[in-house]
Amino acid sequence: MIKNKIIEVQNIKVNVTNINDNNYICISDFTKVKEGRSTSDDVIRNWLRNRITLEFLGTWESIYNPNFNSVEFDGFKNQAGLHTFTLSVSQWCEKTNAIGIYSKRGKYGGTYAHKDIAFEFASAISPVFKLYLIKEFERLKTQENQNREWDVKRILTKNNYLIHTDAIKNYILPDNDYYKNKEWLKYAEEADILNVAIFNTTAKKWRELNPDLAKTSNVRDYATINELTVLSNLESHNAELIKEGKSKEDRFEILSSIAKYQLDILNSSKKIKLLGDV
Repeated sequence: MIKNKIIEVQNIKVNVTNINDNNYICISDFTKVKEGRSTSDDVIRNWLRNRITLEFLGTWESIYNPNFNSVEFDGFKNQAGLHTFTLSVSQWCEKTNAIGIYSKRGKYGGTYAHKDIAFEFASAISPVFKLYLIKEFERLKTQENQNREWDVKRILTKNNYLIHTDAIKNYILPDNDYYKNKEWLKYAEEADILNVAIFNTTAKKWRELNPDLAKTSNVRDYATINELTVLSNLESHNAELIKEGKSKEDRFEILSSIAKYQLDILNSSKKIKLLGDV
């Protein structure tokens, strides 16, 4: 599912979407900068009929689009500049198989262009607007990268937790009849060994102290990047200790020692600490 995001450029809301890891920006939104009665379609049409614009679009497609129809492109380029020449986005796409720009209807409708092309169109609208557009777009990408880093840490933790619980199932819970024997309670107990080693609290105690937050989240959702990194390591360590037949008491001592050691290293490293606090 393709999700749109919105950036605000000089008080104008601009839609940004992602298709196959490529960012497309709604250039129809840019035209709100211009005053007058011209519609966004008119402004874009006038830009498309320009020979310099066509050469830029054709070069971009030649580089990134192996299915680009260069023969049709040459025909458009030869007509560019004539008073009778007009060109719409749909005509451009249908005739040349272009992928750098497209139009869509419905919710979030408008003309979208790959960021390279969108920045070029922004220059025609207003050089100042283009500068602010690039700044806000880069801010959006920075924010997405930060969120992606956090998500990767959470996914890593969850994946290792599967290894961790699998070890409990195979080495501590020979009987998997959860309903009769209530063996599933041991999963929570094992998780709390790690919670106390890292956060110095059990999940239950954290929920009691944070009733409002507990409605939608848990203690691990509020962990730092460093804590999640160590937690991921501890889950793997704990799985191995369980296989070795270590008691809970012994494992807690070992895991607590590892947690303290690794957190001290990560937190004392200024560079990594700054990354974790972003």
